[in-house]
Amino acid sequence: MLLKRKNQVKIDPEPIYKGAEANLYHENNKLIKHRVRKKYRIPELDKKLRRRRTKREAKLLDDARRAGIKVPKVYETRRDECKILMEFIDGEPLRDIIIESGEKETGKIAGKIGKIIAVLHESDLIHNDLTTSNMLLYKDEIYMIDFGLGVMSKRLEDKAMDMVVLKKSLRAMYPVKFEVIWEGICAGYRNYDNYLEIFKRIETIEKRARYL
Repeated sequence: MLLKRKNQVKIDPEPIYKGAEANLYHENNKLIKHRVRKKYRIPELDKKLRRRRTKREAKLLDDARRAGIKVPKVYETRRDECKILMEFIDGEPLRDIIIESGEKETGKIAGKIGKIIAVLHESDLIHNDLTTSNMLLYKDEIYMIDFGLGVMSKRLEDKAMDMVVLKKSLRAMYPVKFEVIWEGICAGYRNYDNYLEIFKRIETIEKRARYL
């Protein structure tokens, strides 16, 4: 029988995913997101940034959930450890599902994505990393994950940029299906009251990018 020594440091299990900003662990049917230290930053600043971003992401997940978006439920936020303990969603990446889907099914999925983003933006939630890699299909529901770069904002520019990031990722990942997917997303996004202003701002951002 092994006795736990006093002050023994608990060692995290092996991560299931190592990201640029955080590692993910699956333990006791929970997903643990741990923001890791960046050695190139001043330690005090690094800890402050990681704590702030941990708190912000947990709040964004809670806000999205209250708005009716399917997201992992936050069980606990450990700011000092820079960890979020949340629901583990055992879903299939939407990225792979769209690759395997026919045109009709792809259009239906895209429409659902557009409606979800409309709710996010109606609630002034900006994801800032909208890709189908950050969406899971679980029990016929689309779950949004990884709000690590997200912010709260009422600015039309921020919401338009959210869509521009998504559009670029879709064009790169699905060159053949891109038009079907983007049209479906735009159709679903029309549930957002300010969709016309957002679409105009998207055009402005894209023109600006081409000029630069």
